[in-house]
Amino acid sequence: MNHDFSSAVVISPEVQSALESGSAVVALESTVLTHGLPYPDNLETAMGMEEAVRQGDATPATIAVLSGKIHVGLSTTQLEYLGCRPAHELRKCSRRDLAIVLAQRGDGGTTVAGTMIIAHRAGIELFATGGIGGVHRGHPFDVSADLEELGRTPITVVCSGAKSILDLPATMEVLETKGVPVIGYKTGELPAFFARSSGLAVSSRIDTPAGVAAVVEARRSLSLQSGILVAAAVPSSEAFDADRAEAIITQATLDAEARGISGAATTPWLLRRIAELSGGESVRANVALLRNNGRIAAEIAVALSGSRYAPT
Repeated sequence: MNHDFSSAVVISPEVQSALESGSAVVALESTVLTHGLPYPDNLETAMGMEEAVRQGDATPATIAVLSGKIHVGLSTTQLEYLGCRPAHELRKCSRRDLAIVLAQRGDGGTTVAGTMIIAHRAGIELFATGGIGGVHRGHPFDVSADLEELGRTPITVVCSGAKSILDLPATMEVLETKGVPVIGYKTGELPAFFARSSGLAVSSRIDTPAGVAAVVEARRSLSLQSGILVAAAVPSSEAFDADRAEAIITQATLDAEARGISGAATTPWLLRRIAELSGGESVRANVALLRNNGRIAAEIAVALSGSRYAPT
C-alpha cells in the first residue's frame, strides 16, 4: 500500500490482522446498504453477507466512505449509521466520485467499480456482490463503469451475473472485448440475477474453489491487469422462473420509459419497481444470492490463501 493511499484509508484492526497474516479476506460493497434495499432490509442484508463470509472462514471487509475517509472493514455501529441514513444524503461512489467525496469529507457507499479499486489498493483479491452493472436495454451507449473497471483492475468478483434488467448479450460482448473471463461456478451459462439461467455461455465452468483459485494464480503469473468474473446462480429455492422474471422486467422497463427515468436513477428505480411487481419476491431472491455469493467468495479466498502462490 503506498503512502498516499494510506493517508486516505482506515483499515479495521480485524481486516488489517487478516491481511498481515495472509488469511482469507473478502471485500463487500456498501451501495446495497446505502442505495439498494430499504431500511431495515438493507442493514440485515449487509450484516447477513458479513456472516456468510465468516461462515466460509474468511474475514469480511465492507468498504465505504465516512467523513471523507475510505474505510475497509466497518463496525456494527458504522453499518447501522449508513443503513439508517436517507439515500439522498449519501454519495454513490464509483471511480469518478471517490476523489470528490474524499475532498468534500462526505459519506458514501461504494459501487462495484468503487469497491474494486479500493480492494485492489488494499491488497484484497476476492470481492462478493449481487449483480454487476452492464449495458442498459435499448440504450447501448449507457454502459456501467463496472465493466470498464473489470477490464483494468485485477480483482476476482463473485456475483450472480449482471442485473437482469440489463441487456445481457451486449454486456457479455463488452466483457469479452475488455478481456474479462466469465467463469460459471457450477454452471455452464451466465445466471440472470433473479433467475438461474440466461442461455448465454460462460468462458468456462469450474466447480470448486480450488479451480477458481488456480485461474487467479494463472492470471497473476501473466501480470494481466484485468478482473475475473465468477458467476454463481441464485439458490434454486429462491430463484425466479426465467420467463416470469423476463415478463416483470419488461413491464418495469416500459414503466421507467413512460416516466422518463434515465441515467444513474434507472437501476435503483427498476429494482424498486420489480420488487413491487413481484410482491417482494425479487427482494428475497436478492438477499439469498448475496449471502450465497459471500460464502462462495470466502471459500475461494481460503483456497487462494492456502495455495502455492505468495503475493509479492
